[in-house]
Amino acid sequence: MHAARVASIVLLGLGLAGYSAWLLEFFMQTGVSPTDQPVWDLFYAQPVFQIAAGIGGLAFLLTGPALMRLAPAHWSGRLTSVSVSVFGIVLMVCAGVPETVVTPNLLSASVAVGALSLVFWWPAGWRAWAVGCLVVVLIAWALVVASTLAGHLEGVFTRVQLVVHATQVVIGGAFVVQTPVPVRGRKMSVAGAMLRSNRHRK
Repeated sequence: MHAARVASIVLLGLGLAGYSAWLLEFFMQTGVSPTDQPVWDLFYAQPVFQIAAGIGGLAFLLTGPALMRLAPAHWSGRLTSVSVSVFGIVLMVCAGVPETVVTPNLLSASVAVGALSLVFWWPAGWRAWAVGCLVVVLIAWALVVASTLAGHLEGVFTRVQLVVHATQVVIGGAFVVQTPVPVRGRKMSVAGAMLRSNRHRK
């Protein structure tokens, strides 16, 4: 269980770094407008963005199996793990084949599904964060769709969306970090360990 938690934290950090590599556009010449051009256009500007996103996607893909050891052994916990791996797969496809216009929406969908799944199994104190993430993810997704249809400020809202997604990863990582490690020899999910710890404090 401890090894699974360490692996999850490391892989989430690596995935987050790769997914956030678009921030490098503020320190290098790309020719891409942060206001009017979607963030995915960076893949055409410099290969570093594709490589970073691909590595990040691979890290997220590998995070899923590690989270399987931590999430509850029922559909909501499994859905969280699967959604993280699916997100990684779609991110790798998006980086490898930027011309595929459907992948950004698939990324948004996997993040939304992941946030929704957390609502069903995170403890009460953390569940509010999951609900907040879900609401903000859906709002950001709607703004991206609206800006794409309007042909205005698409660059701004796609970048805001990536910040929202990254924030959800950070919150998920914080949950894993803050959760007590179960006693050796006792099979217990991360959520179960958190609930048990809370009961002891009371």
